[in-house]
Amino acid sequence: MLDQTKPLWQARACDVAAAVGAGELSCTDAVGAAVDRMRAVNGELNAVVDDLGEQALADAAAADKALADGAAPGPLQGVPVTIKVNIDQTGRATTNGVTAFKDVIAPGDAPVVSNLKKAGAIVIGRTNTPEFSFRATTSNEVHGRTKSPWNDWVTSGGSSGGASSAVISGMGAIAHGNDIGGSLRFPAWATGAATVKPGLGRVPAYNPSAPAERGLLAQLMSVQGAICRNVADVRLAMQSLIQPDTRDPWQVPVPWEGAPLPKKVAFSKNMFEFDLSPHVSAALDTAASALSDAGYEVVEAEPPELREVAWEAKKCLFGETLGLMGGDIEKYGSDTIKAIFGEYAKMFTPYEGKDLQLGMARRSAHVRKWMLFLAEYPLILTPFMPTLPFKWDRDTEGAEGVEEVLGAAIWSSAMNFLGLPAGNVSAGFAEGLPIGVQIVGQRFREDFILDACEVVEAHVGVMAERLWANG
Repeated sequence: MLDQTKPLWQARACDVAAAVGAGELSCTDAVGAAVDRMRAVNGELNAVVDDLGEQALADAAAADKALADGAAPGPLQGVPVTIKVNIDQTGRATTNGVTAFKDVIAPGDAPVVSNLKKAGAIVIGRTNTPEFSFRATTSNEVHGRTKSPWNDWVTSGGSSGGASSAVISGMGAIAHGNDIGGSLRFPAWATGAATVKPGLGRVPAYNPSAPAERGLLAQLMSVQGAICRNVADVRLAMQSLIQPDTRDPWQVPVPWEGAPLPKKVAFSKNMFEFDLSPHVSAALDTAASALSDAGYEVVEAEPPELREVAWEAKKCLFGETLGLMGGDIEKYGSDTIKAIFGEYAKMFTPYEGKDLQLGMARRSAHVRKWMLFLAEYPLILTPFMPTLPFKWDRDTEGAEGVEEVLGAAIWSSAMNFLGLPAGNVSAGFAEGLPIGVQIVGQRFREDFILDACEVVEAHVGVMAERLWANG
């Protein structure tokens, strides 16, 4: 139900869709409020790099007319959304944060865009990403840097940093993002938003403008999803995003809700050689306590071979990426991204040739062990990162910076390599910044993960509301 005491741009997607469906709110008013907010704050944040406000208002007016003529409202009817600039939207540039790609105009919509539109959502803008969408912060030469709404020095996350900055500051209620090594969860962790990285085969993916298919490991690790201010909106968005699209051969048309599972949670704080911040440790304890109070059995338990899986993921991913994209990075990348990739290559020693084939083959053994573990513990509560969000350009500061930003992301990249879903929700607040934690679950059980995330959110509160209360 809409809260009439708050500005309309702060409304949840669930409430907007319900109000529009009930005839209590027009699409034009909902979209207009978000467009006005975008234009009021985006000049400072640079989250949206392609303002589609005028087209959005025209689309909203057309939707209102269709509803007046008897059309059935969709599950996201009138909800303002943003799309990341690394997927196709008809007639718009799919820049992927690279100057050389600024004139790559999409001939059609990616499945994510199609599904959102079919559900009644209205796109108000396209959001920023780092070059080649391969940093845990968001800055590039073609669009510039995206700032965090919390302060001007901290990262907004990456690669979906434009999405997180936009949604947490009120530029739409749902922000599309994607994730090959943390690109949904880094931004949610950095800004206090909520998300779930879907598992392999959950959300359809395809870019009509792509000149060639992605590498096999990218197909296995990269997923499409949503970043929102609250967990209920992530759930609502995901139910539309998972609608089948035959252009993605990996997608499995599994229903959103699965059978009941034991409410049993494995709890680990293990960061191996990386020191866990006391603030993060306290946030994890808060999350564990909230789950326990809600009837979950929380047990300290270590999943199998986490560190090995994380490093295997990085060695395989950068082996494939440099093998297939290294030429483009060298040809089209800025000096900054080339230097960062140089550090990636030194730190993670990418597999090549037979070693890469063997590393990808070992993936099955790792997945098998984790599926057996998840059969006993359907959820795993983990850190996402060992520290509070870092400064926005930390990964430009040589080996030490890259280690803090990506080397420490062992709980992040491992989940992509395994193809498992993983949610991120804030469980604390310290030194003026939110503290995100991660909840991992069984394949195709994003619904069960979000149930647990909602428990934590209900205990801690929605970080966007804290941000707005502080001006």
